[in-house]
Amino acid sequence: MTQTGAQTKLPTGKWVIDPVHSSVAFSIRHMIAARAKGRFNKFSGSFNIKDPIEKSTIEVEIDAASVDTSNEQRDNHLRSPDFLDVEKYPKIIYKSDKFTLKSPTSGVAHGQLTIRDKTLPVDLNVELIDVATGLGGKIYAGFTATTEINRHDWEVKWNTPLETGGLMLGDKVKIEIDVEASLET
Repeated sequence: MTQTGAQTKLPTGKWVIDPVHSSVAFSIRHMIAARAKGRFNKFSGSFNIKDPIEKSTIEVEIDAASVDTSNEQRDNHLRSPDFLDVEKYPKIIYKSDKFTLKSPTSGVAHGQLTIRDKTLPVDLNVELIDVATGLGGKIYAGFTATTEINRHDWEVKWNTPLETGGLMLGDKVKIEIDVEASLET
């Protein structure tokens, strides 16, 4: 691949996320001191880069049942009605409708996140890592996006008290997304 540099203007058009080279990960406080981490293994999405960039949009759909924390018992609990209730709510969806540019390579996607059939506004802090041209002239871009949400806002309230005080799980969930996408031609 030929590097073009992150300072290069991102070409307009529809970009499709490559799930093989991308990840949707999360972490939450566990037992007060540690962080439990996980990811979703099945997702798809695209974004439409427009001129001006502020009109750009993102659409991502996550298969909630693909949650993976490397612990089968915990994953099954996360799929249950205590958490994601994947039988009733199989998809997590994020759609943004505008973008605020902060620098030539970073900005904020303003959108709506739907979990358990409840939709609330969520901003993603987005950074363009780089743009590259691959074999056959196909254009690729790498991005990161981060945010933090309160799980209670989506009615995900399960918890249990610890013997020494406090609760097993924190309220805040950190979300970290790494994306490789290609420009459709």
